[in-house]
Amino acid sequence: MDIITYSDEQLAGQRLMVGFEGTELNQDLEFLIDEIKVGGIILFARNLTNPRQIKDLCLSAQEYARSRGQPPLLIAIDQEGGQVARLRKPFTQFAGNPDMEGRPDAERFAQITAAELAEVGINMNMAPVLDIAFNGSESIMAGRSFGNDPLWVADLGAAVIEHLQKNGIMSVAKHFPGIGRTTLDSHLDRPDLDIDLNTLKTTDLLPFEAAIQSKVAGIMLAHIRCQKLDAQWPASLSPLIAGDLLRNRMGFDGIVLTDDLDMGAIKKHYDIKSAIHQILLADIDMALICHSRPDIENAFNEILNSQANSQTLKTKGEESVRRIQALKRKYL
Repeated sequence: MDIITYSDEQLAGQRLMVGFEGTELNQDLEFLIDEIKVGGIILFARNLTNPRQIKDLCLSAQEYARSRGQPPLLIAIDQEGGQVARLRKPFTQFAGNPDMEGRPDAERFAQITAAELAEVGINMNMAPVLDIAFNGSESIMAGRSFGNDPLWVADLGAAVIEHLQKNGIMSVAKHFPGIGRTTLDSHLDRPDLDIDLNTLKTTDLLPFEAAIQSKVAGIMLAHIRCQKLDAQWPASLSPLIAGDLLRNRMGFDGIVLTDDLDMGAIKKHYDIKSAIHQILLADIDMALICHSRPDIENAFNEILNSQANSQTLKTKGEESVRRIQALKRKYL
């Protein structure tokens, strides 16, 4: 399908990546694919029992999308290794990023993980974590980060990206512009960070620059408010951070995703319509909504209405869908 032939509903739905309940193609998932026309789905423990079931789920979802005239689905998962690994045994279990001793470890993790994801029909990994654990064990990312040295994190992160993608799995680096300095969990509330751009450039942003050079497929935005970059909006809703810094200054032309909009950092401060409107203004390609179906429907309707009422937002939306489509053509 070419974007020229996309309906307004498809242009809206392609910009959503969503979670769902169940372990098979059910009415809930069919509704999301057929009516909301989602661009992607993300899998959690609640969707997974064993390799055969996961493969059946992914294949049946893709087949259903095809049968309904929809583009192929991005099918994502958080498989970082260590603390955050949705796929349990018999899938290979890794100690996690803090235990990696060099590029060979990173390459091995990426190669094995890519093969196992591809075998069951998953095509995108929400990894690697590129946050730098500056505060040691106090950092919210201490158990998930490669470490506290920006160049080390950049090197191992680039190795993971390159070897995931060389083996057919899209990599999404996270959480831009970096949440390793914080101690507040954005699942619970919105962290604030009082740091200037020059400091970020020489530290937190270095791994993301390496990721961009490695042609990472996607970058996920953090729900963190960097007050010296944007005093009002968290990165995941910020035109200054997502649009100006990541797109314009750093030159990233892959897809930009939010972290889960169901997290406390967003839900405690913004309603879904306000959040979606900001996302559309900020050149963010995909909104990630992992749990709440009412929020998914409301987000879809907000994108649809915004496209209808603003030529600027419709044009931005078409550019986003072109980026999503280019990724699907390359990998799917």
